Amino acid sequence: MADYIIATASTADLPREFLEEHDVPFISYTYIMNDELYEDDCREETKTEVYKKMRAGAAPTTSMINTYSYLEFFEKLMATGKDVIFLDMSQKLSTSYMNAAEATAQIQEKYPNQRFCNVDTRCVSGGLGLLVFKVIELRDAGKSFDETVAWIEANKLKVIHRFTVDDLEYLKRGGRVSNAAALIGSMLSIKPVLYVPDDGSLTVASKARGRKIALNRILESMKTDLKEPDGQTVLINHADCMADAEFMKAKVLEMFPTVKEVKICGLGVIIGAHCGPGLFTIFYMGSDRHP
Repeated sequence: MADYIIATASTADLPREFLEEHDVPFISYTYIMNDELYEDDCREETKTEVYKKMRAGAAPTTSMINTYSYLEFFEKLMATGKDVIFLDMSQKLSTSYMNAAEATAQIQEKYPNQRFCNVDTRCVSGGLGLLVFKVIELRDAGKSFDETVAWIEANKLKVIHRFTVDDLEYLKRGGRVSNAAALIGSMLSIKPVLYVPDDGSLTVASKARGRKIALNRILESMKTDLKEPDGQTVLINHADCMADAEFMKAKVLEMFPTVKEVKICGLGVIIGAHCGPGLFTIFYMGSDRHP
């Protein structure tokens, strides 16, 4: 195993047990629910409880991570004497990235004899998680710091993100659809199919009439995207829609029998707060990103 630290944020939406098992420290985003402040702790039981409360009417709001919190987190990593690769979600989806960049500059000045790489991943949620997963494999295979950073930059835009939401109300709150579009879409059972393009934003790829059609649109996209399935890990994150996750896992394994595995994890609270219960997401390595 190479001797450098891989660190990430809670928005990688990987289970806490996995992060701890693979020695990946993470910084937690925070959210407010029912006037109480919570840390996004990456525990599956926390996700389950939050989505239960959201379905009952709770509306959590999220906060960015400030520069001081990043700096405090980075200081602990650098105090080990090791080089650090830090992977957070796309700067297009969170203003936290600029705070992390400011903290990075201070850390690099304070520790000139250590390397600290803050990656603009252009990924989010399980896309970020899959990137972290791949980087862990490289580190554990003995790849050097420089080799790993080079691989990230060469491959981060090959991480494919596909989403569909169940309730347009959450996208309306975030300004991604208008009030009128949300009302009409809900009346007609319109389910947007979303993806993350190269710039790391979140974009509507198409619209489907009904949940099953939306899920099948994702499967059709995978036929184009997933050109080299042999030995791949496919990651599914879901916001309290396990039946859909299991359905899609079975379909992916049927379509691509040579994939190594399809992992199912709960979707983290931070992304879930903006998209709502019923959000289904799937991530894998492809050739390039397109609608």
